[in-house]
Amino acid sequence: MTTTEAGAEVPSAATDHDHGVHGYHKQKDEHLKRLRRIEGQIRGLQRMVDEDVYCIDILTQVSASTKALQSFALQLLEEHLRHCVADAALKGGEEIDAKVEEATKAIGRLLRT
Repeated sequence: MTTTEAGAEVPSAATDHDHGVHGYHKQKDEHLKRLRRIEGQIRGLQRMVDEDVYCIDILTQVSASTKALQSFALQLLEEHLRHCVADAALKGGEEIDAKVEEATKAIGRLLRT
């Protein structure tokens, strides 16, 4: 709560983001489950190489693993936009510019992969 000059208490603009809660927080268990599945796919790739599996079959699995990581990244980006960028938009000023630039750079990195 914030107190105005007249002494009235007004709810402060503090958000979850101010307290270190990130946009993915509510889906953390789902994300960890998804990442463990992707980790299993990567271990499967290691096994395939170790067992001298046909290269095209390995490449097919690489493609599936890559798509799974891209899908995860897109979900995380969406949560970042909905939570962190939206929070910055409420605050306005330089913070929104910084968050938009940060998100733009992250999107650029994702497009290069």
